[in-house]
Amino acid sequence: MPNVHHTTADNPNAGYSPRLCNEDLAPTRQQRWTWYNIFSFWMSDVHSMGGYVVAASFFALGLSSWQVLLCLLVGICIVQVCANLVAKPSQMAGVPYAVISRQAFGVFGANIPAVIRGLIAFAWYGIQTYLAANALMLVILKFWPSLAPMTQAHFLGLSHLGWICFGIMWVLQAMVFWHGMDAIKRFIDVAGPAVYVVMMCLAGWILYQTGLDGISFTLSSKTLSPSAQVWEMITATALVVSYFSGPLLNFGDFSRYAKNMNEIRRGNRWGLPFNFLLFSIVTVIIVSGTQSLFGKMITDPIETVSHVGNSVAMAIGLLTMITATIGINIVANFVSPAFDFSNCSPQKISFRTGGMIAAVGSVLLTPWNLFQSPELIHYTLDVLGSFIGPLFGILLADFYLIKRGTINVDALFSVSQDGPYWYNKGFNPKAIAALIPSVVVCLIISFIPSLHAVANFSWFIGAFLAAGSYRWIARNDRVHVSGPRTDRVAASQE
Repeated sequence: MPNVHHTTADNPNAGYSPRLCNEDLAPTRQQRWTWYNIFSFWMSDVHSMGGYVVAASFFALGLSSWQVLLCLLVGICIVQVCANLVAKPSQMAGVPYAVISRQAFGVFGANIPAVIRGLIAFAWYGIQTYLAANALMLVILKFWPSLAPMTQAHFLGLSHLGWICFGIMWVLQAMVFWHGMDAIKRFIDVAGPAVYVVMMCLAGWILYQTGLDGISFTLSSKTLSPSAQVWEMITATALVVSYFSGPLLNFGDFSRYAKNMNEIRRGNRWGLPFNFLLFSIVTVIIVSGTQSLFGKMITDPIETVSHVGNSVAMAIGLLTMITATIGINIVANFVSPAFDFSNCSPQKISFRTGGMIAAVGSVLLTPWNLFQSPELIHYTLDVLGSFIGPLFGILLADFYLIKRGTINVDALFSVSQDGPYWYNKGFNPKAIAALIPSVVVCLIISFIPSLHAVANFSWFIGAFLAAGSYRWIARNDRVHVSGPRTDRVAASQE
């Protein structure tokens, strides 16, 4: 376990400011997660309807199978390296992303990255709940077709049956979340493997129907020039990283519970390159088989499962997809805003309250209307995504290049003006100065049509621009580490 020293042995949280600390934000004393729990975290993240569509779409770019698999491997390896980097400070200190951000942005300035990440999860939570509700509605209509008239009338853009299904999914997710991180850990340990079973069975059924001759690893009739192939490969690689950028940024919310960095690295190794490539291969078998079976390429897993003739098999498949969506929603879009909003007012907003704020807000957003407007959701996610890269770059530049891998854990919870993370009234102007122009550049790239070709690289541009500018602006603050660290500084143990 990390060697983290606090002010007193009997009460390690004694002396922490109530303006910065509650039971959920304080350094955890139960770092029990093993590599399998980290592996399951990524399984839940990969095995979603969005992950299915993304993986399938790469095979329609006009690239050969080996080129697509190479892009997936390179992209996911970049994610793996980044995940290991962002995991370390939270694992050392035992605190979530919102708290570790205090080191770079200041004890109060950390609310800036926390709220940004929380709002991103805010929107996605509602969209994923809506997708799961659609799957549930298919199951209900399959077994009770007499309920079909309830899909005709609409209220605020959603049918009456749609509201019932959305409400059921909303309550189920809230129940899992309400029981805390241990319940979430147990849930994702089951959800990810369960989807693999269904995906394997679906792939087996399609192979049985079509035979090996009906499977093609190139799902596009486009012919690309060599230069176009290289560009598509680079773009596909960037898209893999961009897709995982949200959960990657707040990976510390989960790495804080890991026993040590070795467990995290092992979990990331199996949960990312190995898991994602196997998932992608199974995905392309399924998608390619739909082309042979139904005469069109189906990239929506719900639609694919709905074509299975056996009602029981279809119901099991769809319910498993629902389970997977609950898993990814809790992992990526529930835990993050719970910690993020709690960070804004620790004594008034607990982990549970923060999560429920996101859950209630997701209903008020009426996500089904956002989802039915591709142009609106495209710009919304582009704007929110333009913040993720710069936040990631500043976090890593501060920890590795400025603070030199050290964390004063007690100072993360101190409002003392002499504290190292107080900066200027609790805000670090240098981090904010690096964040704003980096975000502006990413937004310009997203909104100017002539720059659309590089919009997929916004995460990389934002991360490198913010990290480089922050390293230069804060160059005089660089910590000089010589000899043993002080008692109040967290030290990493492998």
